[in-house]
Amino acid sequence: MRFNLKVHSESTGVSTLQIEAASADEAMRQAQSQGLVPFAVEAEGEGDLFASMTRRRKGRFSLLLFSQQLMALLEAGMNLVGAIETLSEKEASPEMKAVLKQLLDRLYAGQTCSDAMANLPDSFPPFYVATIRASERSGDIAESLRRYVIYQSQIEDLRKKVISSMIYPVLLLVAGSLVTLFLLGYVVPKFSRIYEDRATSLPFLSRVLMQWGQAISHHGLEFLAVVILMVGLLIWGILHPAVRRWGWRQLWAMPGIGDKLRLYQLARLYRTLGMLLRGGTPIVGALELVPGLLSLSLRDQLKQATILIREGRALSEALHVSGLTTNVSHRMLHVGEQSGRMGEMMERVAAFQDDEIARWIDLFTKVFEPVLMAFIGVMVGGVVILMYMPIFELAGNIQ
Repeated sequence: MRFNLKVHSESTGVSTLQIEAASADEAMRQAQSQGLVPFAVEAEGEGDLFASMTRRRKGRFSLLLFSQQLMALLEAGMNLVGAIETLSEKEASPEMKAVLKQLLDRLYAGQTCSDAMANLPDSFPPFYVATIRASERSGDIAESLRRYVIYQSQIEDLRKKVISSMIYPVLLLVAGSLVTLFLLGYVVPKFSRIYEDRATSLPFLSRVLMQWGQAISHHGLEFLAVVILMVGLLIWGILHPAVRRWGWRQLWAMPGIGDKLRLYQLARLYRTLGMLLRGGTPIVGALELVPGLLSLSLRDQLKQATILIREGRALSEALHVSGLTTNVSHRMLHVGEQSGRMGEMMERVAAFQDDEIARWIDLFTKVFEPVLMAFIGVMVGGVVILMYMPIFELAGNIQ
């Protein structure tokens, strides 16, 4: 496969390179072996049209992509301003180019990188700015960017696992619903005409099914309008913040699922705190940057933990008293305090909890999918059996 790479070298600056390789990673390794610094790669089959469609769909600044590219240029020995200038020169996305230009203008005006990013809150969240600010003291921005890339990649991997586990059940549900609607709206009315002369002798459930089928057939447009309205309301509810919050509250109240949602949010909390602590951010300052990752109930608990830490309590104890730990995480955080490696231990706790969530998702999917298939099979099979039941009875009478 052929890949188009954007690379940087000290002699030629930014240029485009074509490489034949088995994968994007292999293409980047080949470019690095030639003394070049790759910071963007695209399979030739994808084309500029696909890229532009992707950029239009996103329509916002890609912080992860920016961090990956900036990290590569800094590790190649470029200074910060020069690296951002290089990214701005090669960038084709209007959204990203505009943000990079604003960032450069502030750097030219003498602001530090963290202060310049803090003035662009729509593109750079507070905890990202705090990470960069802490790394400015140590002079190792590239390492902070590496930690952020790893952090964001781990969160994205877990999110993809959740989404991929839901795709098949949703497809099953949609397919089963469409088959059922087809049977009720088209097949059942055909059978009802056959049974019109002997409607009184039909079994009760078959008679109810035929009445439903006739109602759907005679009022098809009204029924279709109701279905479209329900789908529209569902989409509106998903997009509307208040309805979405209500839905999350209902999920949190469900036994089992609520516990896993809490565990997922705690994992995000630990991972973010671990990244900030390893970057040199003070613990109280780090706690003040992460409330947006938690639900409203957990935010109150986090506020309580912050107060306890300000009063001199240990971090593991404050989180435990505030209900922001599990039995395992409490012990691991206590060990992290004793060893003086709290940031690293928090990331280990997050990884442990991510694995637990992934195992639960896998088990839930393995159990839920057969149950859903059985339910759809019973639903569709029940409609078919009720349609043919009068024929079976008629055949029995003839014998």
